[in-house]
Amino acid sequence: MADALPTRADYGYFLPIQTRWNDMDRYGHVNNMVYYGYMDTVVTEFISTHGGLDTASSPVVGLVIESLCRYQRPISFPSIVEAGLRVGKLGNSSVRYEVGIFVQGEDEIAATVRLCIREGVDNIKLNISGDVFMPNADSFS
Repeated sequence: MADALPTRADYGYFLPIQTRWNDMDRYGHVNNMVYYGYMDTVVTEFISTHGGLDTASSPVVGLVIESLCRYQRPISFPSIVEAGLRVGKLGNSSVRYEVGIFVQGEDEIAATVRLCIREGVDNIKLNISGDVFMPNADSFS
């Protein structure tokens, strides 16, 4: 039996995003990779606005360790997308964000996107100022 699809009520935060003509593929709908951009936009906007993340000065960033998108139906230009956000799982050093992609004014979900972010992978963290991977640096602990 297939899992039930999430509904708007399953998400606590929504961000409207305007589709662009450039988002379209030759088949007349938003290209698959653009959905990852919607996910990135709603997650980054939320943690920047509501979580205090300063992407320009934070010494440690999260590393994407998993992503998944399941497409339910196409979206076309000039739709406005509403990206719903929820936390699927919160761990000690990781978080799984779940995003529901809806067309504004419609209840049927167009796609679900999952993103797992971890502060460090095998004790390796990213130093933004040097753009290098540093093993177990004390300043990042």
